[in-house]
Amino acid sequence: MTLLLTRGDLETVLEPETCLDALRDGFLAADADSVSIAGQRVRTDLPFPGTATALIPGLLPGVPAYTVKVNAKFPAARPALRGVICLHSGTDGELLALMDSATVTAWRTGLAAALGTHLLAGAGAGAGAVVGVIGAGAQAELTVRGLEVLRPRGALVVHDTSADRAATFAARHGGRVLGSAAEIAGAADIVLSATWSREPLLHLNDTMPGQHFTSLGVDEPGKAELAADLLEAALLVVDDRELASRVGVLRAADAALGEIVRSEHPGRTADTDRTVYAPVGLPWQDLAVAWTAYERAERDGIGRRVDLLA
Repeated sequence: MTLLLTRGDLETVLEPETCLDALRDGFLAADADSVSIAGQRVRTDLPFPGTATALIPGLLPGVPAYTVKVNAKFPAARPALRGVICLHSGTDGELLALMDSATVTAWRTGLAAALGTHLLAGAGAGAGAVVGVIGAGAQAELTVRGLEVLRPRGALVVHDTSADRAATFAARHGGRVLGSAAEIAGAADIVLSATWSREPLLHLNDTMPGQHFTSLGVDEPGKAELAADLLEAALLVVDDRELASRVGVLRAADAALGEIVRSEHPGRTADTDRTVYAPVGLPWQDLAVAWTAYERAERDGIGRRVDLLA
């Protein structure tokens, strides 16, 4: 029997604190010799206005299962990402669960981004730090929620190409709307961007010393939210060096987040440092969240069971 978990089911069983713990544990284990957890990302253009992406396999030490994720990405659609995550038993390949991939992707991407933001923003961006959001979608929502678990924040400012979406996001988080990405960078200590932009939204002269930037828009070739001069001036951290270089981060990274989690790299060393976290997303992160959801759903009787072999 296979457990079907819809978006509603996943939002019922997932909690930011539990998922953050699972993701932190994954970064701690990122160099485990017994498991190749970087996995593979396969992407292809389509004769339609979108792309097809598969991430395989999602593996983690100690988890007796793996994930295969298949996504359609159509930027003009709502939602722009649609697909499924298959959770398979590591014992015999049984299909344990099918899950909405958009929800799992938003949770793993947003919360991993929150963890990277927290570790790189430094103590100087403390309780009074202004958080700026560029792109008020599902991933930014989870990043803000995760960041609030990890540290207190000050005011929140938000910009989106949709004025309604920006206003709704701001109202939900007690923030205010600004008119451009540059205005966000001029007002915020921590800047979170999650867009489909293929042109830089921020250049070095839009920013200030000491700021942190998390860019979630580098997961496909050609996407670029931060200009080359800003990336050159900043400490650049990614989730996987090799994959980031293939996907489109514009220069070699200074560190991987796992190195910082494991205290192998100091991260920010001065309050005046600019820091950037630019993850591309890894298959093991899908497993970290999917396994958390599966265990909770099994325990609480959430979801619907089907026999696909009947």
